Amino acid sequence: MNFDDTPEEAAFRAKAREWVQANAPKEYEAELSLASLGRISLKKGDMVDVGKAWQKKKFDAGWACLSWPKDYGGRGATPIEKVIWQQEEGVFGKLTQPFQIGEGMCGPTVMAFGSEEDKRRRLPKLASGEEIWCQLFSEPAGGSDVAGLRTRAERDGDDWIVNGQKIWTSGAHYADWGLLITRTDPNVPKHKGLTMFFLDMKSKGVEVKPIKQANGMREFNEVYFTDVRIPDSQRLGNVGDGWNVSLTTLMNERMSIGSRLATGFPEIFAFCSELMTDDGLAIDDRAVRMKLADWAVKSSGLKYTAYRSLSALSRGERPGPENSIGKLVAGTMVQDIAAFAMDLQGAAGVITDPAEAEVAGRFQAMWLGSPGMRIAGGTDEILRNIIAERVLGLPGDIRVDKGVPFNKIPTKGR
Repeated sequence: MNFDDTPEEAAFRAKAREWVQANAPKEYEAELSLASLGRISLKKGDMVDVGKAWQKKKFDAGWACLSWPKDYGGRGATPIEKVIWQQEEGVFGKLTQPFQIGEGMCGPTVMAFGSEEDKRRRLPKLASGEEIWCQLFSEPAGGSDVAGLRTRAERDGDDWIVNGQKIWTSGAHYADWGLLITRTDPNVPKHKGLTMFFLDMKSKGVEVKPIKQANGMREFNEVYFTDVRIPDSQRLGNVGDGWNVSLTTLMNERMSIGSRLATGFPEIFAFCSELMTDDGLAIDDRAVRMKLADWAVKSSGLKYTAYRSLSALSRGERPGPENSIGKLVAGTMVQDIAAFAMDLQGAAGVITDPAEAEVAGRFQAMWLGSPGMRIAGGTDEILRNIIAERVLGLPGDIRVDKGVPFNKIPTKGR
């Protein structure tokens, strides 16, 4: 495929570049440029507040959620135009972190399964930054195995009563709405008894507890549900069809993570080009160059795999299992690159204070945050199974719980 700009795309790029240069919050540019990979905290402002202001400005000018239909707050742009926008937005795109789950995962799910009224009421507020969404999937006993979840939803007239717990929920502490998958029928096999809802995170009975991470941040949360009432009108898809609905969310999640996750390759290349070791510049060392070459090849592969996904989206297809490849490779690259950079620093590699560490501790922050990216959207092991079975066509793992009613699956010994 030819990915050079067409005349129309070149005109779109010029228009996007002109708008960004005229409207971007330049006072945060230096800080965003130096920000470590992963979640970002601003010294000069609150990330959520600054992000909301930038999102609202983009929305008012028609630059938010570009690929969404105009009726739902988007621009109706093509997938290629969305990529062009992300390139031109540059470092200011980091300000959209609070909205990435809503735009990349929750929004497309509501668009696919929500009522027309829900789409027109909720999606424009998501696109404008007025409302932030989170994704309530993982549980203590069911992380990457989404279908192993135990959060129950029981019908009570026109409402559902929800009890249970979710964990590792990004942004739940500042989210307004959440996409929630529950078990509504434990008497059928685990994939068939699930139902999806969206709920107000301020609902009575919802308790959010932030989790302190190794890098000192609190971006993940535990969420508890105690007799939470959700109207049946907030159900997405049919009762018992939650697994199919969740596939839309999960494939969009893996595409979002795999295509947007920075690998750290430009940073490690620049670092090795400037770092002086006992034997001279690090980049002149043959072993270092071999590492860089390997990561350069992987980065190129990630780029073209993302292009393949874009081609599928442009044909109106749902993101497929190939997105698991991008997420798997990018997640491990971040961790490997960060560890290698810290090794190059020698004893100084253990220093995490940005004021004292090399390059403001960027690689230390990358390394501490990288396990979260390898878990989000499915662990490495789950993704390898998906690639093996659905991309390569290899035989599936033996699953002793397949076809067994959920309430009959043995739990002792876990």
